[in-house]
Amino acid sequence: MSRQARTTLFLVAGACLGILLVLAAIDLPGFGGRRHPYRDQSIPAAVAHQTANVVTSINFDLRGLDTLGEETILLASVLAVAVLLRPTKDETERRPLGHVRTLDATRFVGYVLLPVTAIIGLDVMAHGALTPGGGFQGGVVFGTGLHLLYVSASYDALERLRPLSLFEWGEALGAGAFACLGISAALAGGSFLVNLLPLGHLGDLFSAGTVPILSGAVGIEVASGVAVLLSKFLAQAIQVRPEGQAEPEEEGR
Repeated sequence: MSRQARTTLFLVAGACLGILLVLAAIDLPGFGGRRHPYRDQSIPAAVAHQTANVVTSINFDLRGLDTLGEETILLASVLAVAVLLRPTKDETERRPLGHVRTLDATRFVGYVLLPVTAIIGLDVMAHGALTPGGGFQGGVVFGTGLHLLYVSASYDALERLRPLSLFEWGEALGAGAFACLGISAALAGGSFLVNLLPLGHLGDLFSAGTVPILSGAVGIEVASGVAVLLSKFLAQAIQVRPEGQAEPEEEGR
């Protein structure tokens, strides 16, 4: 496609999107008004499905199809980063330098915070239907928390803790599980992600029907996706070198 054709396509698509945004904004209720239809419908629906966290109820119950789109965006973003950061023909991938000494205080704090952060991430995922949090938030905490080992120890230690192939499978399985749960619910209940499981009692850990399961699937996908995403950026910064460029310790010789 030529540059002129791409520019024309962008202008047409941008104009259409702008018109849709203007039409949507015109019908919005006035700021600070008393009319809140979304709030008035979402809160009773969350309580009816025994979901204490209304935000999680909206994400994984009331608008589950939109959540699938958001999850797919993350999956596509990680895939795009992996493709863009692949070593090119004029680059080589080398092992990083040996262990770099870190301050004892940094190592101590990193070793202490690593398991704490992992537990917090899992807790946020598990209690997403009850308290603020859920699969997205807990997945980000868990996926980024693993990299405290890089700060406190070494790149090699991080690679041993974070087997990349396992997290690549986790990202695919998490996204696939969410889609399969939605399709299975549509076949059994007539609509995508309809809540079919027993709802339990409000405030119990095993309540809200399918909401905790969907939140867990998203947590696996997000945690794995964030880990893969950061691994690609770290590899690009540490391992990839242009052809003929000396290693850092050799440049001063």
